[in-house]
Amino acid sequence: MTIFVENFKYMKKIFTVIAAALVAFTAAADEGMWLLPLLQKMNKKDLREAGCKLSPDEIYSINHSSLKDAIIQFGGGCTGEIISDEGLIVTNHHCGYSNIQTLSTPEHNYLMDGYFALTRDKEIPCPGLSVTFLREMTDITDILAREADNAAREAKVKELVKSARDANPLCEVITEDFYNDNVKYLIVYKVYKDVRFVGAPPASVGKYGGETDNWMWPRHTGDFSMFRVYASPDNEPAEYSEENIPMRPLRHLKISLKGVKENDYSMILGYPGRTQRFQTAAQLEQMVKENRVRIDVRTVRQDLMWDAMCSDPDVQLMYASKYASSANGWKKWQGEELAFKKLDIIGREKAKEAAFMDWVNQDPARVETYGGALEKIEGAVEGASEPTLALTLLTEAPFRIELVSAVSRYGNAINSVLRGNPDAGQDEFVNAAKSLEGFYRDYVEDLDRKEAVALLSYYRDKADKSMYLDSLGVGFEDFASMDIQAYVDYLFDGSAFSSSEKLGAALEAEDYKERIMKDPANILYNAIIAKAMILYPALYKTQTPLAEGSKAFAAGLLDWEKGKASYPDANFTMRLTYGHVLPYSPKDAVYYQYFTTLEGVMEKEDPTNPEFIVPAKLKELYEARDYGHYADSKDGKIHTCFLTNNDITGGNSGSPVLNAKGELIGLAFDGNWESMSSDVMFEPDLQRCICVDIRYVLFLVEKLGGASNIIAELDFAK
Repeated sequence: MTIFVENFKYMKKIFTVIAAALVAFTAAADEGMWLLPLLQKMNKKDLREAGCKLSPDEIYSINHSSLKDAIIQFGGGCTGEIISDEGLIVTNHHCGYSNIQTLSTPEHNYLMDGYFALTRDKEIPCPGLSVTFLREMTDITDILAREADNAAREAKVKELVKSARDANPLCEVITEDFYNDNVKYLIVYKVYKDVRFVGAPPASVGKYGGETDNWMWPRHTGDFSMFRVYASPDNEPAEYSEENIPMRPLRHLKISLKGVKENDYSMILGYPGRTQRFQTAAQLEQMVKENRVRIDVRTVRQDLMWDAMCSDPDVQLMYASKYASSANGWKKWQGEELAFKKLDIIGREKAKEAAFMDWVNQDPARVETYGGALEKIEGAVEGASEPTLALTLLTEAPFRIELVSAVSRYGNAINSVLRGNPDAGQDEFVNAAKSLEGFYRDYVEDLDRKEAVALLSYYRDKADKSMYLDSLGVGFEDFASMDIQAYVDYLFDGSAFSSSEKLGAALEAEDYKERIMKDPANILYNAIIAKAMILYPALYKTQTPLAEGSKAFAAGLLDWEKGKASYPDANFTMRLTYGHVLPYSPKDAVYYQYFTTLEGVMEKEDPTNPEFIVPAKLKELYEARDYGHYADSKDGKIHTCFLTNNDITGGNSGSPVLNAKGELIGLAFDGNWESMSSDVMFEPDLQRCICVDIRYVLFLVEKLGGASNIIAELDFAK
């Protein structure tokens, strides 16, 4: 929720504070997710001193092509980059994972076996996948500050958005808030919706190490996949068509095969997701509590998924993406919890807040403007704590039953139909079931039954009795005492949503609406929603004071640190981070080199463990030392991954790692375990970005995949 402060003088003061903060004197080259339009003003000197050979204008410009034109938001939560003048994309394997899984079948298992299109006609369309290019970002904060009240500012926003849309046909225009709603930008994007799968190594390479190695170093994962953007013949965005041609980008990245050495300059352009560096100790304490709930519930579900996947290759294919998606956050939160304790994150935040308040209290004007911020935040967090924890348990346990998800998806499809056609009849309700085609394709009822028993049992053990689910069916009115196994049997045996065939039959019956309304899964879904609705009033009550306190606190921090360069929390907008290639020492007597090699892949090999299987052909290439021109010039080895101290978070997956000239040297794909608190505080001695070496990527494309056609279209730095 955006909160506009109605006092014009206050708005003007806040804008003055922000403007002063953005005319900075110093910045740390390693820390920061920097806004591209401010590079000239804020980072020019530091970029040069860090070793960058490019000017800010060569990185971001709206007047001519620049590096940002080669960077895309891939799908909804990753980054990718254009690496040829024919729209070829490279991103992480785990970013393309769900799309590759969707395209796979037991007969053509692209996920497990790998795939490379050797000709353009073998590139496979990916329905629903899109890529987004940034056109421009414009700060509109000062424009809005001139308006007298909330209504006038909202009207001005609409006017600015309309004007930008008129000036940028075929583009999407949005506004985004920064620095806890103290700054607002208008952003123009161009979205292409015809994206085709070009290639990826087998999952045994692209996900080598699995969840065991996730967030860990040393790492040996060939984490990449390739796609291509297609456009209409006039190079504009278009839905999939056989008439479409490879997009001609404004900019593509050159590739360097020189490799990296310690202290080399590195920079990353990408779309970092969410950080919490402007949150208070009270908010961080609450975050740890919520994450612990998520960790515990996901452990229950993931154990069942893992056992089923290991027992049946078909289940492994169907549930690979679901498991990976769940486990990624699950492991990160555990590492974050440990890092918070080891690094005393909350204690350090409290000390910072105490120093901040000492500064505030030295000036009555500051007391008036910022003095109540922390108290407002703490009160809001306290008021929301219990309902938030209850809602987290509700959504992570019973709402994670896949049968419930099917009801939710179908309900969303029906509501969409009814919005366009309030008198929709049976045909429309039957057609809406198409929204579940992908769901049933990757659904195993027997596994979901086991998960339902485990999740409902866990929920009953952990939830407050006031949050017990009500009236789930005849004989199951009392959640506290009912036989959960018997209820789950009743639920799945009686629900039309347990298979596409049963749902189709129910929707073709004369009393189809009544059947759906009385379906046991629909009753369970509504029981969950009813409990959630009980919690919302208390949560809504805290939103305004939390937003107001957070806005004032962020403005106060910028005022307090005036003269120091500042960057806002990540919010899925394009950012630049710059630093260097560096090793690190996580603890006494332990030192980690900054790169790994193919030898480490072979050392970790375990044919009995699906996370550490090495393809036979890769072993042959290793034993023959058949590396082509991708071997390192100094040691003659294939370097698999390397480390930088670039400041990244989720969403940066797939981001290009660039050298001082802006040439591609690798892909960012992970952070390290020892700095899992980095979304809250940057740890310069510990925080590292784990990158796959572009030479390993291309070695796998050419030597393992045999796709010399892909290599031929790349542009290599001289």
